[in-house]
Amino acid sequence: MLANNLANSGTGGFKVDREFYSLFSAADNDVEGDASATTMPVIRKQWTDFSQGTMQSTGNPLDLALNGQGFFSVSGPAGALYTRNGSFKVSADGALSTMDGHAVTGSGGQPIQISGQGPIVVAPDGSVTQDGQDIGKLNIVDFKDRNALGKVGNNYFVSSRDNPPVPAQNTSVAQGSIEGSNVAPAESAVRLVGVMRQFEMLQKAIALTTDMDKKSLDEVARVVPNA
Repeated sequence: MLANNLANSGTGGFKVDREFYSLFSAADNDVEGDASATTMPVIRKQWTDFSQGTMQSTGNPLDLALNGQGFFSVSGPAGALYTRNGSFKVSADGALSTMDGHAVTGSGGQPIQISGQGPIVVAPDGSVTQDGQDIGKLNIVDFKDRNALGKVGNNYFVSSRDNPPVPAQNTSVAQGSIEGSNVAPAESAVRLVGVMRQFEMLQKAIALTTDMDKKSLDEVARVVPNA
């Protein structure tokens, strides 16, 4: 998880994953009043931090960023996908699409078609115009339970029928900018080094225990014949 976070520190719209801890206790620790019973933290699952990343100005009219909560809606191979990465392009058939080729959907669920070479203007509310003509409005959505979203790749999310998308509130579109990853590279690097050192310590502890067991067996083998 930490390595993946660090690898995607430069991926637009990437949301950092973090671990969720709970307490573990052995089955024989259930005796009431047992002061010797101990518990220790254990990682139960990971969760996604949806806090906003840093806005990066690009000057490209097809680069869009969201200020506030919400996601762009795009058409994936198996259904709707949602992303914070607003680095878009115009596909060969004239549709506004992601760099992976997924068409960006408008408020009516249809792809936004770009015609001609005229300048494209995207208003803060997501309305898209070209040469002064209205050509659609971005479908910007949010979810009541973002924790129920599943990750697809590095910057796409998918939702279940039990968690349908709803119109995003208090969200605006910034044209000519993209949202960077919300990963703190220095923090992730330090934590990754710490985990690697802990792993090495455990390896040494296991090797030491193995050597002690082997030495004990050797000692028994020498003592038993003399007995």
